[in-house]
Amino acid sequence: MPATRTSESLLAPAVTGKLIAEFTSRPAARPVASLDGLTARESETLRLIARGLSNAEIAAAMVVSEHTVKTHVSNVLSKLGLRDRVQAVIAAYESGLSVPGA
Repeated sequence: MPATRTSESLLAPAVTGKLIAEFTSRPAARPVASLDGLTARESETLRLIARGLSNAEIAAAMVVSEHTVKTHVSNVLSKLGLRDRVQAVIAAYESGLSVPGA
């Protein structure tokens, strides 16, 4: 059966939380990119990504379209020099934008 794309997370929230806790308890292995270049909406998007929300959930929370969220996510990744959402979550925690349990 071919894989289909959904807005669901690949990892269960509990697993994501454990991964984040593990990575945030370690010293930074690389310098954290400054978040100063992000707009307020991009920072909010990054904060919501770090909470494990899907694009659809972020769109609902921010009252924007999923297309707008995809643009914000793309801008965040580009501005911070990140490959994917996993690196974005790590950057959010390493920078202090998000904290475990918040």
